[in-house]
Amino acid sequence: MDLSGHARARRSEVIDMCLRAPATLTFLIASLLAMTGCATATDTTGTSTAPTVSDGRSPTPDPTTPPGDGASDDSSPTPSAPPGAYVDYSDGLIEATTGTKALFFHASWCPQCRALDEALRAEGVPDGLTVFKVDYDSRTDLRQKYGVTLQTTIVFVDDAGEAISSTVLYDDPSVDSLVAAIP
Repeated sequence: MDLSGHARARRSEVIDMCLRAPATLTFLIASLLAMTGCATATDTTGTSTAPTVSDGRSPTPDPTTPPGDGASDDSSPTPSAPPGAYVDYSDGLIEATTGTKALFFHASWCPQCRALDEALRAEGVPDGLTVFKVDYDSRTDLRQKYGVTLQTTIVFVDDAGEAISSTVLYDDPSVDSLVAAIP
């Protein structure tokens, strides 16, 4: 049997197994839905929440006017993150934040990503460095822009959001490795 015939036979076996076990099929569908739904944090009303610093506080006041509704208030402050913070990425934060900046491409299903996430929360971010947690699964635009193909990729960016350097911390997802990679 050739490789494609073997693959078709295996796929057929999996489909047969799923059809015989509705609970298994339900579990698989629920798992897939859970994996695709981790792009944005939502509150109990189903609306997106503001980016948060690792200690749970918001980096800046949440703007009351949602983007794209036609209203503009030039006096409202641009959201920014303080240096030394670990925040969820949102558009515009890089340009509004001072100091050294790094994008951490994180996937909730990746054990190494979770390890680095936990280390950043437990040990904190080095002084002067702001780490933006980017959802690996939903931000394909950023993955393409920075050439990211693996989760746990760290991309150091300048004030305009242009890449300076990048590294993959998959083998050693630690704050020490992050510090060693700072350009």
